[in-house]
Amino acid sequence: MKAVLPDVMTAKLQELLGPSGFLTDAESLTAYGQDWTRIAEPAPSGVVLPTSTTQVQAIVSLARSHKVALVPSGGRTGLSGGAVAARGELVLSLARMNKVLGIDPVGRSLTCEAGAVTAMVQEAARDQGLMYPVDFASSGSSQIGGNIATNAGGIQVIRYGMTRNWVTGLKVVTGTGELLDLNKGLLKNNTGLDFRHLMIGSEGVLGIIVEATLALTTPPANPKVLVLGVPSMNAIMSVLEHCQAALPLLAFEFFSDLALDKVISAHGLQQPLQGRYPFYALVEFEEVNPDVDREVLALVEKCMASGWVGDAVLSHNEAQRRSLWRLREDISGTIARWTPYKNDIATTVAQVPALLARVEKLIETRYADLEVVWYGHIGDGNLHLNILCPETMSVDEFQQHCKSVSTELFTILADLGGSVSAEHGVGLLKKEFLGYSRSQFEIDLMRSIKREFDPDGILNPGKVI
Repeated sequence: MKAVLPDVMTAKLQELLGPSGFLTDAESLTAYGQDWTRIAEPAPSGVVLPTSTTQVQAIVSLARSHKVALVPSGGRTGLSGGAVAARGELVLSLARMNKVLGIDPVGRSLTCEAGAVTAMVQEAARDQGLMYPVDFASSGSSQIGGNIATNAGGIQVIRYGMTRNWVTGLKVVTGTGELLDLNKGLLKNNTGLDFRHLMIGSEGVLGIIVEATLALTTPPANPKVLVLGVPSMNAIMSVLEHCQAALPLLAFEFFSDLALDKVISAHGLQQPLQGRYPFYALVEFEEVNPDVDREVLALVEKCMASGWVGDAVLSHNEAQRRSLWRLREDISGTIARWTPYKNDIATTVAQVPALLARVEKLIETRYADLEVVWYGHIGDGNLHLNILCPETMSVDEFQQHCKSVSTELFTILADLGGSVSAEHGVGLLKKEFLGYSRSQFEIDLMRSIKREFDPDGILNPGKVI
């Protein structure tokens, strides 16, 4: 792939997109050439910002003709290096294709361009008394196309599932410039292979998502948040089991005391409980009947009597609910200053206790002198293990140490049939570890499928597979 765009291609892009749609200044190259991982120095050859599907097709055709690599780009909030352009690629940003094209309140669906920001889609649904339920801390800047390309999860997977569950239609431009119109928003369509599900989670290596039709649902009734102080990881699993049996759960999150301390110190927030605990569970549920508060009290009393919970606080209004959520949602942004090495891992919920026991032993021996921040969506088996880089260690030395530990961590995951990337994707960061979760035969099949959709290998090369 060429590190510098051919003059003839540059001229055609300028003519196609105009000065605001083709950027080559240093500030834009840096901004559009990286995601939140900061794992590589951004070095794209340019940035293109189309405003229509026709323009996307034209860009792909030009890139194919001149053998120029394309990196599809959404809100660049990814944590696996999937949107990094470090080898002279041309970044194709969907930021100007950001319209909500229509809402069908009867069919409960919304159609939007790929660059629509998640929060804007949520607001459009809310205006119709409906909800798009896939939600996470980056919803104010992440884009729907990127969410679909990474099959984003978030904080309410235990109730609503991943992004995949909500995509009823896709328009995708392949590596040959062909436009695929997949499923067309149909709820029932048994007409052979559903290529929509190949595109969801494919991280831009098969095609560029340009439009999506999303299912909507009814908002939950009066959500409330309960924060519990918990003495151990095993106790959290016991609490989860009893919460699932007693409450209409929307979310079940957890975080460590160190995570809480970092957030409170950075943002001047209040301690949620009188005492401090090794771990905290954040439980969100619907108030579906007037007896819920009494049922919650009985649940908490049972958990405290069993030694699983030391203290608890319950939100009584929307402001309190949002304040308690900040304790969990602000963690990732808060610890970013320590250049954390992120492990986004998952196993079945039933295997979580076994995974926790083995991982905690690994941490005690291999990360004894480093700060380790735990948090995650434990209700769906997804744990986030964040190692913070100390000031006394260079980032390169830190990264190499963590990679060596990751091979041991991923061996544990492989033994338990888990995933080395639960929701962040593979990108660059997890590519070398893919074999811990997928067989060589599966990886070879992925490569052969990529060749069919992208025969010249111009779409996000070097990522995932």
